[in-house]
Amino acid sequence: MKKPTSTNSLNLTELLHTCPMLYGMQRLSGRYKVALLWHIGQRHNRFGVLRKLLHPVTTKMLSQQLRELEADGLISRTIYAEMPPRVEYALLPEAAALLCVLEGLRAWGDSLKQRTLSKLAATADSAPS
Repeated sequence: MKKPTSTNSLNLTELLHTCPMLYGMQRLSGRYKVALLWHIGQRHNRFGVLRKLLHPVTTKMLSQQLRELEADGLISRTIYAEMPPRVEYALLPEAAALLCVLEGLRAWGDSLKQRTLSKLAATADSAPS
């Protein structure tokens, strides 16, 4: 853990106060947070379903990422008093406003991935045997 008085920590704090884009990115930082928001927005809102969609995520990591999203006010968690207990997640308005941005990011990533795969295939085809 970094010292809160280090130059790096002070610079980050200043940037987060002055740049809304960096502040937003800080809230979304984490290996699975963006994917979790996307899947919850697509109505995949049960813990077990999310775990299968994000395989090979561990239960511990998934729980941690969901707790952080809840603490940041991006998702809500509802526990149903059933046996076995059922937990569902939903996007709060702040996160629901991100869905169009996430769709654009998904489309951009898919396009970039396809171009990269095409280049790799072309390189493999032109390589001498």
